[in-house]
Amino acid sequence: MKTLPVCVGLLLMLFTWTVCVWADSRRQKRAWIIDSFTIEEENPGPYPYILGKIELNQSYLVRYQLKGQGVDLEPKGILNIDKKGNVLVYGKVDFENKQGIKVLRSTFEAKDKSNDEVDTRLGVHIQILDINDHAPKFQQSVYEVTVDESHSQGKTVVTVLASDEDDSRTNNGTFDLTIKSVTPTPENVKFYIQQQKDVNQQQQQFGKVYFNGCLNYEKAQKYTILVEAKDKGEKIQLSSTSTVIINILDKNNNLPEFSGKTGPGKVKERETGVEVLRLQVTDKDTRGSEAWKAKYTIHGDKKEQFQIETDPKTNEGILTVVKQMDYEEQTYQNLSISVQNELPYFSCKVKKQVENAKWEVDIIPQNSGMSVENLYNTIPVTIYVEDVNDPPVFIPPVKHVHIMENIAAGTSLTTFTAKDMDGSLTNTFKFVKGEDIDGWITIDAKTGRVSTNKILDRESPFGINSTYRATLYAVDDGVPSLTGTGTLFIHLNDQNDNAPMLEVNTVNMCLDTEPTVANITAVDLDLHPYSSPFNYELLGYVKDKWRVEPTHGTTVSLVKEHSVYSGHHLLQIKISDQQGLSSIQNLSVTVCDCSIAPDCHVRMTRMAQMGPAAAWIVVLTVLIFIAMCLMVLLISCKAEKKMIEMDDGIGCLIKTNTENPGTDCVVPSSIGIQKTDSSNVNTSFKLSTNVISSHKLTSRTVIHKTLEAPQLDFPDQMSIRSIDRSSTRSYRENFNRSSIRSSAFYGNAAYLTNSLAVIINKKLLALQTRDEEFVVYEPHCYTDEGQAMDNAELDALSIPENDFHPEMLINLDNRFCQLAIISRPDLMQR
Repeated sequence: MKTLPVCVGLLLMLFTWTVCVWADSRRQKRAWIIDSFTIEEENPGPYPYILGKIELNQSYLVRYQLKGQGVDLEPKGILNIDKKGNVLVYGKVDFENKQGIKVLRSTFEAKDKSNDEVDTRLGVHIQILDINDHAPKFQQSVYEVTVDESHSQGKTVVTVLASDEDDSRTNNGTFDLTIKSVTPTPENVKFYIQQQKDVNQQQQQFGKVYFNGCLNYEKAQKYTILVEAKDKGEKIQLSSTSTVIINILDKNNNLPEFSGKTGPGKVKERETGVEVLRLQVTDKDTRGSEAWKAKYTIHGDKKEQFQIETDPKTNEGILTVVKQMDYEEQTYQNLSISVQNELPYFSCKVKKQVENAKWEVDIIPQNSGMSVENLYNTIPVTIYVEDVNDPPVFIPPVKHVHIMENIAAGTSLTTFTAKDMDGSLTNTFKFVKGEDIDGWITIDAKTGRVSTNKILDRESPFGINSTYRATLYAVDDGVPSLTGTGTLFIHLNDQNDNAPMLEVNTVNMCLDTEPTVANITAVDLDLHPYSSPFNYELLGYVKDKWRVEPTHGTTVSLVKEHSVYSGHHLLQIKISDQQGLSSIQNLSVTVCDCSIAPDCHVRMTRMAQMGPAAAWIVVLTVLIFIAMCLMVLLISCKAEKKMIEMDDGIGCLIKTNTENPGTDCVVPSSIGIQKTDSSNVNTSFKLSTNVISSHKLTSRTVIHKTLEAPQLDFPDQMSIRSIDRSSTRSYRENFNRSSIRSSAFYGNAAYLTNSLAVIINKKLLALQTRDEEFVVYEPHCYTDEGQAMDNAELDALSIPENDFHPEMLINLDNRFCQLAIISRPDLMQR
């Protein structure tokens, strides 16, 4: 109880202290926000100037202070306050500043000079007022767009965008978009612009350009529009412009029109791929564009005999015949040809101009009930057909004949009929065989009757499925001559004219203690019932060795008994078809030990295979043989130097070893032979011989005898004409090689020359007395090499028999004796 008064006292003291503190606080920190000041942007001054004054009702001394935006915050240094409370402006402010500050927010403080405590704190708001210092600006200085001339009215052509940095809440930031000019002056078209604000950006506005009426490329390919944006400033109105370029793209608003046609306008019958007409058109659309390119259509060509194409350079229509036309069926063809463009046709015409609304226009094909095809230009065309010679026509063109095979040659098969289809030209024609691969038929040129040329065989490789095909021609005599073609099919019925034969006539079988089996098959070219199944019968002594199971069928089994030894066995099998026609076939059977090789053929093949060592031996042998042949060839090619063999005789035979044509042999006059009345002496020795009938005379052969007499004196030279000129050339070669050696022979055997000279002089005197026999001998060709002659005989010697004396051989070489015995055995016997 004693403590209660103390507590109450303490509470009273605490309450009193709280009230005093609150009262002091209310006195020292009074603060409120006053009305805002306004400042106009871009004020020209002079600076500083008083914007306004802050009034305080204070009885004690205070000091004023201003801080915040415009003072110590951006934009700095613009505002300040003096000791009287006047707010001073020290510079320009910009409504469109980068910071986007439209209101300067500052704080005013009044401090007690005695203790420098804030006595009053006020919030000061200074609003920046906008002036019209920015003109509206377009996003692009030039807008360019391309539209079709078929662009419909009321559709947006282009959209422009403009903005104003001034305050959009005032007239300074509000502007209008207008079209100031259009170049060139439009005809039947009016451009206008509609303005719309951007909901996201209040300072921006859209302007959409439209038009009323119809665009026409032929009147204006481009429009240049000047668009102006002008604000609504109270003191001054600012504006800017932008250029809008609208390019017009040509479309097909002009149909092509026919202007002429060129060409023969006629075609020969059966002629195709021929140009008959060219159609010219004109089009006002842009040359080379799809709106200019013409597309032609043919009407009235039910048989589709014509085709029309467009020349890409001239735009002409080229009419061509693509199917043959027949003069006998039609002499002319009427057509109509229409023309259009590759691009669909479009047309727009203004009917009525309405203010502030869409104009009334007539658009084809959108608003018109008329079909576009009815607007296309059409031209009539007549194509005439010229008559020419027509080929004959087979009636019918194909014939089928069914006959039995093996019919006799000359059998009539059928008769073909042909007709000349010419109406104005009458020709005759003949029948000619065409394709007849195996020469089966003949045809009568006048009647067309077809007959067999030989016995026909169904199994001929030239027949396909028992059918043979041949073609026939009917050729007229027109100018030019034309040909019609007919076809004959000969169907052959089968006969039993082929015996069955083994398909394979060799069989391999294994050697075994038990019977072994191999399959054999027979084939027959005939058809059923003249072919399989066959009957098989083994011929000869085959009991307990060979048998056939079964004996009836196409493929049967050949059974070998265990008693058959290994090796090759030749069996005879009689094979008969269903009609009893048979043949005896030889079957070669090889029996071998299959424990060594599973197949006899494989075994023999392996035995015949050559090992690597044997292959190398064969290669080496071949190389050695080739080397030896080359050595023999080199040795045989060396020039042979051979001494002339002389014996006691006074003459010799010269080996010529040649079959080449010969020439004259000339003996120089220096030999010293005495002059005679003859300037040239020709001596011909003709030898006759019998040729064995089993051989052939294959070359011209002449034996020359040359004698030299150094003591005789001829005027110029002695010529001996040779039958074979090649022998003379060979003689000259031998003469040159042996001339030196012959000189030694003449020195050692002088006595022989005297005897020989006497004999020659006698012979010359005898020849001089018979002038009628002194003729130039022409060589006689007995035969040519490679031609066979049996029992050929050479001509008789030209020297009379009574002029030959055996005593002449006394001084001759013994080989001449042998020759004389062969040539004149009758005289030598005496």
